[in-house]
Amino acid sequence: MARHGTFSNTVKGLLCVLFLATALSIPTLSFAQDETNDGPNVEGIMATSDSLGFATSDSNSEVPVIIERRTGLMGAIERSAIGKSGAGELFVKGGNFMWWLLSAALLGLVFMIERFWTLNRAHVNTRKLIGTVITTLRNDGVQAAGEECQKVRGPIAAILYSGLQKADRGPEAVEKAITTAGTIEMAFLERGLIWISSVSTIAPLIGFLGTVSGMINAFEAIATSDSVNAQLVAAGISEALITTATGLIIAIPTSITFNYFVSRIDRFVIEMEEASAELVEELIRQQH
Repeated sequence: MARHGTFSNTVKGLLCVLFLATALSIPTLSFAQDETNDGPNVEGIMATSDSLGFATSDSNSEVPVIIERRTGLMGAIERSAIGKSGAGELFVKGGNFMWWLLSAALLGLVFMIERFWTLNRAHVNTRKLIGTVITTLRNDGVQAAGEECQKVRGPIAAILYSGLQKADRGPEAVEKAITTAGTIEMAFLERGLIWISSVSTIAPLIGFLGTVSGMINAFEAIATSDSVNAQLVAAGISEALITTATGLIIAIPTSITFNYFVSRIDRFVIEMEEASAELVEELIRQQH
């Protein structure tokens, strides 16, 4: 229960950080254009120029788009040392959906590390364990064999111990106890995999949502401009491509890791079935 509460608190914390970061990182954009002179042109008088070096007689289409610095958390990242790195620049250019992708990546990473650590701790030498249990069962009895199981952690030792606890009630009771214990241990082994699977599915969808957002921004820039050039749509297209690539980068290793964990759990199941079958056979042999 304590570990389940820890995972719930972790998920809630990541979601709170996500919503806070999204709310604080909405960029502020403004477009500054010089006002044209409505009066008649006077020959011999040089056109005045602004601080950027553009004369008032210049075409409005030649005046550059001025983007104000981002405010909030995204602005702080942009001005920090991280924001000046290659990955930081891509994160800022990716827009607000990068916060969602970052949260998904952190969530998947937390559960992948936890499952890797748990499955490694659960791994034991099954042949050595069942050999020790059967030898002790023959020489010293059921109680001593149960004590040997308690010395070893992991699901296989747990189901063997559950079966030995019902040894005095016959093979059927042993098999039932082993089946019940196996169901509990399987739930423990598979816990957290649903989150890893969800991240591998949701991350590309968030990336595609960022793609749609970036393309909308690009077309809005085209719609509000008298002339079309690459600079108008570059930011929107960059956002679209960055979010798509980030979603796939998160999903691919997460999916591979999920399949790896599933294969390891399948091996645990086979080992549990083999160990329990040998234990039941030994108990039946002793009764006859």
